[in-house]
Amino acid sequence: MFVAIFWLLFIALLLAAFLFSKTTKEFPKSWFEWKTEFRYQYLGIIGLIHDAQYAARDRVALYKQPDRIAVITGGNRGIGLRIVEKLLACDMTVIMGVRDPRSAETAVAGVVDLSESKGKLICEQLDVGDLKSVQAFAQRIKDKYQKIDLLLNNAGIMFAPFKLTADGYESHFAINFLGHFLLTHLLLPQLRAGGKAGRNSRIVNVSSCVNLIGRINYKDINGTKHYYPGTAYSQSKLAQILYTRHLQTLLDAEKAHVQVNVVHPGIVDTDLFEHSATTSVPLFKKLFFKTPERGSRTVVFAAIDPSIEGQGGTYLSNGGKGPFHSDAKKPARCEQLFQFSCDLLKIKQYGNGVY
Repeated sequence: MFVAIFWLLFIALLLAAFLFSKTTKEFPKSWFEWKTEFRYQYLGIIGLIHDAQYAARDRVALYKQPDRIAVITGGNRGIGLRIVEKLLACDMTVIMGVRDPRSAETAVAGVVDLSESKGKLICEQLDVGDLKSVQAFAQRIKDKYQKIDLLLNNAGIMFAPFKLTADGYESHFAINFLGHFLLTHLLLPQLRAGGKAGRNSRIVNVSSCVNLIGRINYKDINGTKHYYPGTAYSQSKLAQILYTRHLQTLLDAEKAHVQVNVVHPGIVDTDLFEHSATTSVPLFKKLFFKTPERGSRTVVFAAIDPSIEGQGGTYLSNGGKGPFHSDAKKPARCEQLFQFSCDLLKIKQYGNGVY
C-alpha cells in the first residue's frame, strides 16, 4: 500500500512539474506538440544543472574602456538592462536600440546613477522586427559614428502566439534573427573600422540552449502549416548560431579585426517567460532560475573579456564553451542558412552596409 501511494505521489509530482513548466499555457494538442514539450523539459533540466555546475566560472571582470562604443538592441529590462549597467560601468558610450527610448532611459536610471556615471547613454528608437526601423536605426548610427566597437544583438521574444510582422515574417524569426542579421550587415563597415590587431571589435548574438532541438524549416520558414511557439523559438535560436559560425568564416577570410560569438545566458528569470506556464509558479523561478544580473555575465564576457580575443565563432555558456547543435559544426549547413537569409533580404554582398 505504501509503495503504491509513493508511486502515485511521484507521478502526480511529475505531472505537476510538466504542467507548470510548459512553453505555453495551452495544453498540447498533438503528438508533435507533446514531443516538443518533452524536449523542452529535458533541456530545461539539463540547463539548470549546467547553470549550477558552472556557477563558479560564470563571472566577468569589468574594466575601464572609455574609448569604446557599444550598440545593443533592447536593454530596457531583464538581461539587457543588466548588460547596459555593466557596459556603463566600463565607461563606454552605450547606444540602446529600443521601442520606447524615454522609458528605456528611465529603466537604466533605476539601476545606474547617470549623473555620476562616466559612461554615456544614448537611447534610439528601434523595432528590430521591422526592417525599415532597422534601416533607420542603423543610418542614425552611421551618420554619427565612423566606428563602433561592440554590437550586442540582445532583443528577442519567446513562446509568443503566431504573428506575422509588417514585412511578412513570423515574429520569432524576424525579431530574434532576421532583424539582427540585417542590422549587423548595415553596421559591419563601422565594426571593421573599430577593430584593430589585438583588439577585435565584437558582435555578440544572444541565443539559447534550445538551439539543440532547433530545425530550420526552409520550406515553411514562417511555420504557417503547423505553428507551435516552442518550435518557432528554437528555430530562431539555431539560426543565430548557424549565422554566427558562417559570418566568422567570412570575416576570417578577409582578415577583418572583427569577431562574432554566440551566447546562451542560462535559464534566467525574466519577462520572456510571460507566455509560458511558468508564470503560475513564480517561486520556482526565483529559487532555481538565474537572476538577470547573472544572466548578463556571459554576454558581457563575450563582449569584453581578453581571454577569448581571436576566438570568434564560439558558442559560450556560463563563462566558457557550451554544447551546440551538430548542424552548426557543418560549414555547408551554416552557409545554407546564411545564403537563404541573404536571398530573403535581397542582399548581394553581405557586410558592405548597403541595403
